[in-house]
Amino acid sequence: MQTTKNVLVEIEDLKVEFRLHEGTVHALEGVSLRIPQGRTLGVIGESGSGKSVTAQAIMGIIPSPPGKIVQGRVRLYLPENGSERVVDVTELPPNGAEIRQIRGKEISMIFQEPMTSFSPVHTIGDQIMEAIRIHYPEVSKKEARERTIEMMRRVGIPRPEQRVDAYPFQFSGGMRQRAMIAMALICHPRLVIADEPTTALDVTIEAQILELLQDLQKEFGMSIMYISHDLTVVGGIADEVVVMYLGLVMEQAATDELFDNPLHPYTQALWRSIPTIDGELERLSPIRGALPSPFAVHKGCPFYSRCEKRIPGVCEVSRPPMIEARPNHWVRCFLYSE
Repeated sequence: MQTTKNVLVEIEDLKVEFRLHEGTVHALEGVSLRIPQGRTLGVIGESGSGKSVTAQAIMGIIPSPPGKIVQGRVRLYLPENGSERVVDVTELPPNGAEIRQIRGKEISMIFQEPMTSFSPVHTIGDQIMEAIRIHYPEVSKKEARERTIEMMRRVGIPRPEQRVDAYPFQFSGGMRQRAMIAMALICHPRLVIADEPTTALDVTIEAQILELLQDLQKEFGMSIMYISHDLTVVGGIADEVVVMYLGLVMEQAATDELFDNPLHPYTQALWRSIPTIDGELERLSPIRGALPSPFAVHKGCPFYSRCEKRIPGVCEVSRPPMIEARPNHWVRCFLYSE
């Protein structure tokens, strides 16, 4: 994988648990990945695979209790005075001054549900402007308002001069999502974590938002971690793709390589479940079985019970390691081990 020279975020063997009355949920089971500077990392997988928990770990916002990082590191490599400052997010108090200076300015997140992310008693404009005033206290309130209006215009909100004083309940779901994107981008962060950012948008506005993210990425050199169930969108925006399942990275490669040569049986099953417009119309091929209980502890491969290529006596006995099956193409599967 990449050296840290061109890496913005490095996650190493991260394990996260949620200790509930019903039992312990092993949300992440040893996730390791890197987000390069100025590049887009796509993260795909079924619900419950650990995509959003990974994003929360990077932001330092895992709800505690019941959530807890029990192992691993999340490191940020931030330029500072011509050199590099390494910040270990897992060692910072979640409400401390240092992590609060990083959130919004260095790393920001576009949440999946904007209605619960905005305060209902403050205007949209005030909530977007707050990020500017916190991280850039030298900026006047007038200038912060002008920047907010311009960013609202860039994300496609009509009449931003009037809408800046509106409350969240006065926005539709799609408009709130665009306002959430404006708030995430207002300080031009080095990393934007986009957790299903276009869920509430129609396909036309979705295309505009994706184009905006890519334009801002080129303009400011920011990195993007794009979490989605839509493989088509991920294939169009990501430089590299990570496939997750039950808290583990199952496969990672450059986007073209992963789409052309999926190696893991889970990745192959995801591809078969996608409808296409090419060739004859056929029934979709869903992944057989159901996602195992989040409270279950898996000694071997967590995909064993649903895998069509499983090796009895091997796959359920021990957990497969990550193997570089092809150049820069990593897969967690015994099918490719020696």
